[in-house]
Amino acid sequence: MTGVRVRCVGGIVRDDQERLLLVRRGRPPGEGLWSIPGGRVEPGEDDATAVARELAEETGLTVQVGALIGSVDRPGAPTAGSADEVIYEIHDYAAVAVGGTLRAGDDAAAVRWVTAAELQALPTTPGLVEALVTWGLLR
Repeated sequence: MTGVRVRCVGGIVRDDQERLLLVRRGRPPGEGLWSIPGGRVEPGEDDATAVARELAEETGLTVQVGALIGSVDRPGAPTAGSADEVIYEIHDYAAVAVGGTLRAGDDAAAVRWVTAAELQALPTTPGLVEALVTWGLLR
């Protein structure tokens, strides 16, 4: 894919019952759809710092960021005043919740833990389930 590339990160967090942490997006892109919590990497941030910040903002949880699980490119809408296509370059990392209280915040409309079966029944962002299967996180 070509266009303006925007580096983004996500945090793949599981609880002690092996449920996956998801947020329902409250804003575009993906408004109303369920996804891995995450967002744009801000100038001066490394990926781990961005993952920890995004998860705290969206879920209220403090996380310890682990290894890169996988990366995907997703198309986005052109920004105002530009005809350039936006490509979200998303790098998803393993993360472990180490504190905080689960709550929807920032641009998340809702947050919850889901089983693999529950995930299959939810409206999710394009390519999420396929990526999780490819990375060996869902069967």
